[in-house]
Amino acid sequence: MTDPESIEHYFATRPSFRPTARTWIKHILLLLATFCTVTIAGSMFPFGPYQTLPTDDPQNLQEFLTFLFALPSKYAVLVGGAIMAIINEPGNLESGLKFSTSLLFVLVAHEMGHYVACRIYRVDATLPFFIPTPPMVGPAGTFGAFIKILSPMPSRKAVFDIGVAGPIAGFVALLPVALIGVATMQPAPADQIATSGSLVFSDPLLMRLFGLLLGQDPAVSFGNPFYFAAWVGLLVTALNLIPSGQLDGGHAVYAVFGEKVHYWTGRIAFPVMAGLSVFGLIYYGSPSGFLIALILAIMMRIKHPVPYDQTPLDLKRKIIAVITLIIFALCFVPFPIQLT
Repeated sequence: MTDPESIEHYFATRPSFRPTARTWIKHILLLLATFCTVTIAGSMFPFGPYQTLPTDDPQNLQEFLTFLFALPSKYAVLVGGAIMAIINEPGNLESGLKFSTSLLFVLVAHEMGHYVACRIYRVDATLPFFIPTPPMVGPAGTFGAFIKILSPMPSRKAVFDIGVAGPIAGFVALLPVALIGVATMQPAPADQIATSGSLVFSDPLLMRLFGLLLGQDPAVSFGNPFYFAAWVGLLVTALNLIPSGQLDGGHAVYAVFGEKVHYWTGRIAFPVMAGLSVFGLIYYGSPSGFLIALILAIMMRIKHPVPYDQTPLDLKRKIIAVITLIIFALCFVPFPIQLT
């Protein structure tokens, strides 16, 4: 079956996969669990007001081992304290809910972009799996979300549309969140800007442009729940648009340029990011680049599925590919978190 019309007819007439009621319940429960963990994370440092300063400073191996064994109980006390603060202090609850509802709005839009595109092409896919994580263990209380493709792709056009629908939908969803976040930022006192031992969030280009538009400077302002939710959303979008493996950017590159270019972009992206990681650690005190390099190392080894129809993309989709590249440029920063 190589004729494009035959392939299109086959996918248009084949029975489509539909989730059962039990499947819906499972995915909704995962979403609710993620909502809870993200809300707790949004109330805690560095996203929210609740924080406890560490008092342990191990000076030798025995003290370090004692600290290590006590770490689970200390973590339980920390999270338990954050939960009690949410219950007892309205400000903590408000911060957590602003963060979680904003971030999950972006993540749901991203995954539903993929899912709806799959349904349009009658490609079988699961509902979005949301991944809750303990606060401070996973970034922002979650490792994000994903859908699993269960059937072959009919064409390069389908690969492209399904691949870019998620990041474009998520990017559109985060625009109002980012605007609100930047517009409501409060200037930070000069003695609290980039002090030694502080955690600094690098501002993506979109945040800087919004700052210019609204007369704000995110680099010298306090973050707020909307800013942090948009920041995490931008990071998720940027990571997904890296042109490697079965990341969304990898799907786009495969659909636009074909298998050989896709193969080499993944193998170029990994050493470039690995080199940048070392540079970022030495000069910016940023270990975050190593996580991106690790993701690319894994993605580089995942073979991209070959669609039935290899017809090249039309001009309209090539223009959308350029727009997607601009979105990537607005979202990506090589060293998202810096330690000063």
